[in-house]
Amino acid sequence: MNLHAAASAGTVPDQTTPAFASDAIAGLTQHPKQIPPKYFYDATGSELFEQITRLPEYYPTRTELGILRERAAEIAAILPKHAALVEFGAGAPTKARLLLEACEFAAYVPVDISGDFLNAQARGLRKDVPHLQIHPVTADFTAPFGLPDQVRAMPKVGFFPGSTLGNFEPHEASRFLRGACRILGEGAHMLIGVDLEKNERVLYDAYNDAAGVTARFNLNMLARINRELGGNFDLSAFTHRAIYNRERHRIEMHLISKRPQTVRLQGRSIPFRTGESIHTESSYKYSIDRFTALAKGAGWTPIASWTDPDGMFSVHALVC
Repeated sequence: MNLHAAASAGTVPDQTTPAFASDAIAGLTQHPKQIPPKYFYDATGSELFEQITRLPEYYPTRTELGILRERAAEIAAILPKHAALVEFGAGAPTKARLLLEACEFAAYVPVDISGDFLNAQARGLRKDVPHLQIHPVTADFTAPFGLPDQVRAMPKVGFFPGSTLGNFEPHEASRFLRGACRILGEGAHMLIGVDLEKNERVLYDAYNDAAGVTARFNLNMLARINRELGGNFDLSAFTHRAIYNRERHRIEMHLISKRPQTVRLQGRSIPFRTGESIHTESSYKYSIDRFTALAKGAGWTPIASWTDPDGMFSVHALVC
């Protein structure tokens, strides 16, 4: 899971709806079935994820925040002054605020697919940091997008926290990193949070919390399809399951059909067998060496990395 914050309430379809519909239909009519995890984050999904980040079992958010706080001076020392901080997949700017306080940034460019939420967060940040240029960009950060004219001449620092990179298949992660280098430009820096391999029980508990919040978060994907795309999923007919795939170093989240059923979506009939899965998310866990190799292969040079004392999570500094 990655870090997005609660968006304002409402279920009115926005500019993402055509892509959501096509991706949902394509994913649900293939075998095995799947839906891209970026569609978790409507208003309800974002709020549920914020709840997840505060759960005792879910270590990534608090651990990454701890690294950023404790290593802020070291991070600031290796980043260019008066740069533009470009956050890919920005949610609530909790982590960005730590960097903005510690480093001498001239501008902040949060990039996210949810425009209303992004602009609301930007308004709040402007009140708190009036001297900082803030230029939100509504875009799918996994695809090419343009930076605002106001920051083109500034040095660039990309920011990709929350272990979101782990949601990508390795070849997709490499493609994202190459694309980020092109967007930010040669000589740009990047700070990226990467979840590390660890005890499998810790991982299992983080994605199968006792309070059932992650289950509600996962099932909300189907509720969103019903609300925005006119689907007729019966949420009570599916159950959340998260497992660790040891061979592929990843947690997998699934929605499992409890019985034979047929769902209607956008004029399509989509059959399910008992026990059939919709794969909603993978979260890859890396070793320091495996991530370093990935970054180098995508055209980035690692220059520093930091972990918490227990080796649960890592933050890496790269230069393109």
